[in-house]
Amino acid sequence: MTDARNRPVGNMGRILVVEDDDAIAELLTFHLTRAGYAVEQTGDGEEAVLRARETLPDLVILDWMIEGISGLEVCRQLRHLSDTAAIPVIMLTARGEEEDRVRGLEVGADDYVTKPFSPREMVARVAAVLRRLRPGLAGERLRHAELEMDTAAHRLRFKGEPIDLGPTEFRLLRHFLEQPGRVFSRAQLLDAVWGHDSDIEFRTVDVYIRRLRRAITEAGGPDLIRTVRSAGYALDGE
Repeated sequence: MTDARNRPVGNMGRILVVEDDDAIAELLTFHLTRAGYAVEQTGDGEEAVLRARETLPDLVILDWMIEGISGLEVCRQLRHLSDTAAIPVIMLTARGEEEDRVRGLEVGADDYVTKPFSPREMVARVAAVLRRLRPGLAGERLRHAELEMDTAAHRLRFKGEPIDLGPTEFRLLRHFLEQPGRVFSRAQLLDAVWGHDSDIEFRTVDVYIRRLRRAITEAGGPDLIRTVRSAGYALDGE
């Protein structure tokens, strides 16, 4: 089984593929990676829940019949956990009956694809779900509290005036802007911004949070980064 955790973070978002058929998992990983997504892969239901909580993917592709707990139970658990409740889920299964599709949607799946499937269609479904539920990943501009980030041009402005950010601070702020109000632990920020295989220490996150806060406030902006005691950091709501 290929572990895609050490792949570079894709510009389009992070996808967790939960599929115990190696051939299908590799097919999905290949096409999603080529489309610009960073892909992590597992075939075990219990491990899928753990990985989702650790890395907070932007979307989960979840096979109905997998090792350990079923895909339905994985989806149910993701929806009941506060830190994973908002992660979009696409169910993937050979079950095509209406009753089975309804069961998948009732436990919280956002879309449903039956086998055999077209890889191009799956990539299109992923993009469509992300556009609907995570619009920040689909567009080139992110806005929050008079901050405007142009992700394509790598520019940040506050009330129209430019703010200079280093590349790491830019990636850190982008991660917050894509999910405002959501609390991220230091481990989750390390994984999202620096990469899963990074040797950087937790305290480095604090250093870059301070740099990011200083860059925004020195430009006249508000201190938007909220410290959540014993939990991590979040971008304050509007």
